[in-house]
Amino acid sequence: MKIVGIIGGMSCESSKHYYERINSIINSKLGDLNTAEIIMYSVNFQDIEPYMRRNDWDTIEKKLCDIAKKLESIGADIIIIATNTIHKLADKIQSSINIPILHIADCVSNECLKQNVRKVGLLGTKYTMTEDFFKNRLTQNGLSVSIPQNEEDIMEIDRIIFKELCIGNIESSSKEYYINVINNMVKDFGIEGVILGCTEIEMLIHAQDLKIPIFDTTKAHINSTVNYILENI
Repeated sequence: MKIVGIIGGMSCESSKHYYERINSIINSKLGDLNTAEIIMYSVNFQDIEPYMRRNDWDTIEKKLCDIAKKLESIGADIIIIATNTIHKLADKIQSSINIPILHIADCVSNECLKQNVRKVGLLGTKYTMTEDFFKNRLTQNGLSVSIPQNEEDIMEIDRIIFKELCIGNIESSSKEYYINVINNMVKDFGIEGVILGCTEIEMLIHAQDLKIPIFDTTKAHINSTVNYILENI
């Protein structure tokens, strides 16, 4: 069984879903007392988030490269980053280690293509929606990507993630807000599906809430991780 190194803590709500679900799926497939071999380094997000707000990605990069090297040094065969936004640094972290990083955008792209959905909306933090690091990866995988065009919507989606979902707070008004944004994207851009491009959004939006399919990056990432773990078993 392959050993997975997880860079987590951004947020802990996301990380606990990764840990629980990976182990649950492994056990359901292998039975008995089987679980995954996981090495997790969970950061204190309070130490990371201010650098994000100041756009000081160099400091974050150094910290996470050091973490990735530690995970590699103690036996990880692959690394997953349990957050979408930090994949902004995925290529730089990858260049600092000799084991692969399983990129979350590749995983969710594969799920979209399996359902023949190529025209997608993308929701996530303001970084994920407005910068190119995530959208370009989706585009390279054959998807056409739209984001909300209203800056107010982008900032409110971001606020809900950091001020509510990251601390496990689920508000019905926020759920309604997200649904309205998605429905407007269907009307304005003709999207065929929506990518929940933040690992906490799946706490808020579910398949039954929409008329178009949702593609949860967390679920796609976890399923691909399990496939890697069980490869050649």
